[in-house]
Amino acid sequence: MTALEAYELTTQGGGTDFARLIKACESFGPYCLIGGLAVNCYVEPVYTLDADIVVIARSLSMLSAHLQEQGFKTEEHPHSVNALAPGSKLRIQFTTDERYQVFLARSVEAEVLGVRVRVASLEDVTQGKLWAYGDPRRRLSKRKKDELDLIRLAEAYPELKSAYPSELKEQIDRG
Repeated sequence: MTALEAYELTTQGGGTDFARLIKACESFGPYCLIGGLAVNCYVEPVYTLDADIVVIARSLSMLSAHLQEQGFKTEEHPHSVNALAPGSKLRIQFTTDERYQVFLARSVEAEVLGVRVRVASLEDVTQGKLWAYGDPRRRLSKRKKDELDLIRLAEAYPELKSAYPSELKEQIDRG
């Protein structure tokens, strides 16, 4: 069984929904993956149900409407627009945090779940994870996942540690 087949099975169609999502994103201008799926492009992958994406700000409302026409349910939140296809366990989150807009110009192409996609650069993925890790409003379980992603990145790319907070650097060095 391929990774895509396993993902498709465990997410009840999430792989297919991911492909539909990327096709929609491509038709509304620049976009790139951020978050766990993006981290998985740079280090040994771990399983995630989340697809975190940044799109060009001016296109988000049109993309959201398009996804609704395609059967996705969307919800607006203070810092994101979330989308979910009926019956799918793939959780899609479009960030509305303006800091991520600069990631679009530096994104790179990669294959994710059998689909060619735009992914934030290694440095930008790391920066996004640092922002998430340092956000005290996030649930502890989410911050711990961000911490693990940062540790995984630093193990593969030790030069990234220079941007990390001292307590995380020390933890990694004790490793």
